[in-house]
Amino acid sequence: MNRFRMMAVAAGLALAAVVTSSAQPAPARALSAVGTASTEVGGKWVKTEKTSTYEGAKWIDITYGRPRLRYRANIFGSGADYGKAILAGAPIWRAGANVSTRIKTETALMIGGKHVMPGEYSIFIDAKDGNWTFVLSSWTAQAKFDKADKTALWGAYGYTADKDVVRAPMTLSALPNTVEELTWNFVDMNDKGGKLAIMWEKTMATLAFTIM
Repeated sequence: MNRFRMMAVAAGLALAAVVTSSAQPAPARALSAVGTASTEVGGKWVKTEKTSTYEGAKWIDITYGRPRLRYRANIFGSGADYGKAILAGAPIWRAGANVSTRIKTETALMIGGKHVMPGEYSIFIDAKDGNWTFVLSSWTAQAKFDKADKTALWGAYGYTADKDVVRAPMTLSALPNTVEELTWNFVDMNDKGGKLAIMWEKTMATLAFTIM
């Protein structure tokens, strides 16, 4: 085979590979992505010769599923039906999607007048029309759904209040824009604490906490 024919064959094979590759379907995306909200608290800015570093701080992390609206409106409902759609048959809202919403804190916190020790907890919300209650629970979370496992929860299915650590009212406010993906965040942070915030559609609910 002469050099020109070899080059033509190679080009043809390369083109076939490109066509085959482009014909492969894109990997399916999860209906609800995994989200993380983190803050670093209790530290101090220390000046060095060239810059400043934040030292002595501890982390608070929230991990959760992020359901999307996908053009749905009035996701929380109203009246007697308020909150039913987000429960999906569970006794309380998982405040996210899929795996139970989890918070891990390296420092002790004061939430709703209760002392919360460092550790990892589940977060739920009892969402009533105009009245949301934040629930911090010692229930552990299943990484994958296992109906036979009664020691941990998938989402909020099987939730019972006997493991509640904190129940505290949240402050509700209306947002000027629509939030597509459910979002947890830390807002109004200062050297003493801040607020946990959950936002979805046009609703934001917050809860103040202080570091101990």
